[in-house]
Amino acid sequence: MKVIFFAQSREAAGRDEYVLETAKPLTETEFWAALVSALPALAPHQKTARLARREEYVLAGELLFPDDEIAVIPPVSGG
Repeated sequence: MKVIFFAQSREAAGRDEYVLETAKPLTETEFWAALVSALPALAPHQKTARLARREEYVLAGELLFPDDEIAVIPPVSGG
């Protein structure tokens, strides 16, 4: 699963993207557990960041599949 980071999540991860190795679909909770295990600095972001797939936010209960590209999008403010 390819994970792409934006804004503060990119800074916390220290990279633009990461490949999360998984052979099975993951819930959002399982995804965050695996990601934070690999990149602990992202722990504070899991409560506020949204996940997106195919340019749409992931809805509660949706599974994330091994071939998905997942974007980690921190909260944004506009003006």
